[in-house]
Amino acid sequence: MDLDIKGLRVLVTAGAGGIGLAIARRFAGEGAKVHVCDVDEMALSALAKSDPALTRSQCDVSDRTAVKTMFDEAIRALGGLDVLVNNAGIAGPTAKVEEMNPEDWDRCVDVCLTGQFNCTRLAVPLLRESKNASIVNISSAAGKVGFAMRTPYAAAKWGVIGLTKSLAIELGPDKIRVNAILPGLVAGDRQRRVLEAKAQQRGISYAEMERIAFSYTSIKDYVTPEQIADQILFMCSPRGRTISGQAISICGDTQMLG
Repeated sequence: MDLDIKGLRVLVTAGAGGIGLAIARRFAGEGAKVHVCDVDEMALSALAKSDPALTRSQCDVSDRTAVKTMFDEAIRALGGLDVLVNNAGIAGPTAKVEEMNPEDWDRCVDVCLTGQFNCTRLAVPLLRESKNASIVNISSAAGKVGFAMRTPYAAAKWGVIGLTKSLAIELGPDKIRVNAILPGLVAGDRQRRVLEAKAQQRGISYAEMERIAFSYTSIKDYVTPEQIADQILFMCSPRGRTISGQAISICGDTQMLG
């Protein structure tokens, strides 16, 4: 299927690894111009060798000064902007609320939610000049159900849904569509670390924690980053021109998180 996105100018946050890298590569594979940012300088250095077509910036999305610098670099590289993918996020702490370090709470919300605001506020004036403008915010299955001992992460990801719905209404008259993606259990190191932390918290094995996690899903398999990327490409193509204000789950039908 030709998605007609050749030349599309795309910015992906946290794009040097995991879901972000899969998204960046999918766009580039369809002929889009892609700039990625990431807080991980080593991952960016590796990306320069593995994917030289992707332009790059080092950036912590919770730092507004760094975000402004990154946007200046991205626009110089891309010549404009058609798509912003707010992918940057961290897992945050695994702890009971009364035992949680408040600084860990702040850091999780700053990256997972406020980071999306920091990027979006700079992207919108640029997207108004586009003929095919989209914002895609990465939320989580934790953005629609509760998540015990992961309260800052869940709170931030619920906030992403509110941000998405509100922006879709606000920016619709400008023909900027705004959607959220809600991944479930995504294959990769980050998910493994989350399950390991929860297993340790509960005093059970990793295998038992994994079994519990999949007991709450209809499709008992990991989501791949490439599946998430495929959905995003469709939404950001001209074929997705009337998809906006949606919170789209790619989660194997996750009913709850344990």
